[in-house]
Amino acid sequence: MNNSSAASRALDLAREVINIEAAAVQALTQRIDEHFLRALNLILDCRGRVIVSGMGKSGHIARKIAATLSSTGTPAYFVHPGEASHGDLGMVTAQDVFIALSYSGESSELLTIVPILKRQGAKLISITGKPNSNLALEADVHLNGAVDKEACPMGLAPTASTTAALALGDALAVALLDARGFGKEDFARSHPGGSLGRRLLTHVRDIMHTDTAIPAVNETATLAEAILEISRKGLGMTAIVDGSQHLLGIYTDGDLRRTLEKRLDFNATPIREVMSPHPRSISPDALAAEAVELMERHNISQMLVVAGDGQLVGALNMHDLLRAKVI
Repeated sequence: MNNSSAASRALDLAREVINIEAAAVQALTQRIDEHFLRALNLILDCRGRVIVSGMGKSGHIARKIAATLSSTGTPAYFVHPGEASHGDLGMVTAQDVFIALSYSGESSELLTIVPILKRQGAKLISITGKPNSNLALEADVHLNGAVDKEACPMGLAPTASTTAALALGDALAVALLDARGFGKEDFARSHPGGSLGRRLLTHVRDIMHTDTAIPAVNETATLAEAILEISRKGLGMTAIVDGSQHLLGIYTDGDLRRTLEKRLDFNATPIREVMSPHPRSISPDALAAEAVELMERHNISQMLVVAGDGQLVGALNMHDLLRAKVI
């Protein structure tokens, strides 16, 4: 912006757009009623897929609603209404639910395929801003997405109306998610490439050091031998185990610094005299996110992994969790 007047106008207009769209979404709360519940039950009872469709800007919103439904436990996909009347309607079956978006409720591309949907036996949910439109009247359930005005100063570009339709779609998706008991791990399974998937699906056994990579010395070892093991394995610690590999204690870099102050004979001092007994440990079947929480809560940077019988089976530190992108 080249002058303060233009900049001020731009900011005022931006705020007005957000206020108009926020008011449009807020008004929807009064329409979450038995119609919404009927739409919810239609989808919950659906034995096929949910198909979402719309033209123009409504089509973009329909794509997003389909994506949100799919990622939250309700299999769904987008079908372009123009393509539907040229063959893609063959994807729709009697077991499906079809969600049609059109603010006017008079989209010719959608109205063209409504009789076919009805003949196939699919259920129809419409989201429009006109409860008396043809699309609303032909639907098994109509959700009213009417807005007082568009945020566009000319009242032409779909803005508040598409925001309202998107909010209704999100409300459906979240209500369905809750009704299905869809949890964090379910969400992560459909997002394996994201950070959430890594945090929720990565287990300790997936990233821990095992076998000869585990820093460990016998309880009869000397302090010098324990320090050498710490240096060799590079995890900033060593476990102390008995002859059956059961965990007895831990000795860390921090313990070493404290030991130096005591001026002990490293070659003569048994490690069991300076180790920390009963160290924090975790199961290999635990989620890596649980290891992060334990380390942060107890202000430690290494952890030993122990099986149910107390046997040492692995080790990890914060660097391992960082490399696995769990943190």
